[in-house]
Order: sequence, then structure tokens, then C-alpha cells
Amino acid sequence: MKLTAERNAELLSILKSRFEKNSDRHVGLDWKEVQSRLEADEGKLWSLNEMEITGGEPDVIGKDENTGAFIFVDCAAESPKGRRSICYDHQALESRKEHKPANSAVNMATEMGIAVLDESGYRTLQQLGNFDMKTSSWVATPAEIRKLGGAIFCDRRYNTIFVYHNGAESYYAGRGFRGKLIV
Repeated sequence: MKLTAERNAELLSILKSRFEKNSDRHVGLDWKEVQSRLEADEGKLWSLNEMEITGGEPDVIGKDENTGAFIFVDCAAESPKGRRSICYDHQALESRKEHKPANSAVNMATEMGIAVLDESGYRTLQQLGNFDMKTSSWVATPAEIRKLGGAIFCDRRYNTIFVYHNGAESYYAGRGFRGKLIV
């Protein structure tokens, strides 16, 4: 997928502004280096745009020292608005006989070209601020839990990060998912 030149410029401006405003999330990293990697991969820009338009407010939270890749994660204060009221994955979506949600976290992430944040990534994000104080976010669920019909989600309450379980087919207005993109 490809964005227009105008949208590319607009998105880069939004990302740069967020990067500069939240420098505590990525101490020692240089925007010019990030922008260079983004401009070299139109597909990653498209994915970041999808994260942005669904309310994720993606920002750089680190750099892989081995590959030089930057790690973008949804940094919206609450689970992204455009990705709530969804079940966990396609199997869960198909298992619902009635009152099906519009989509699932795993389907949406795949369509957007991103990964559902895992528990470790969620905990790393929470070290950078207070996220999901009123909402919750599905996180990548280990296969052994998923085989039994469950899925896990996280939130932050009482200054503590909680990890919970639910049936993968469940969905709630206040639960979405956070994504991760490696650039």
C-alpha cells in the first residue's frame, strides 16, 4: 500500500512532532535517522498511517542495537479508539453465533501490517507512562492459552499493570489492542 506524497509529508510531520514532544520515550535517538528509515520503506509508512488514523498515536520507544531498527508502539493514553469492541482473533470471531464484533485484534493487526503488542512489550510501554488507565488492551496470547479458548489482555489500575484472561470471543467497548511496528 502507498500513501500520497501529501499524506506522507503530513504523517512525517505528525510523527516528528510527537517524537520531539516525548523525547523521554527514546533518549539518545535522532529523528533524522528515524525519518531516513521511514522514507526508505513506504509500506512501513502506510502501516504507521493505519496506526495513526485508528487513534494509536504511534511513537518510537526504542532501537534494536543489533539491526538498527526502530520500534514504534501505539502510545495513545487509552487503547486506540478505532480498534475497540473487537474479539481476540479470527477463530474467536467465527465462533460467535450472534452479536459478532466487527473484527478481531489479530485480523486488524495483520491488515495494518503490524503485530499485536505482547505482554513484555506492554510492560515496557508502561515504564514510559501511564497507559490504559480506563481501557484495556488485548496482548499476544501464548498458544497454550489460546488452544484452550482463552486470550489475555492488560491494563493499568492502582499504579499496577494487570494481566487478565477472558474467552477469546469476548469483546467490550473499552478493550482494543496496541500494535508494534519495527522500522
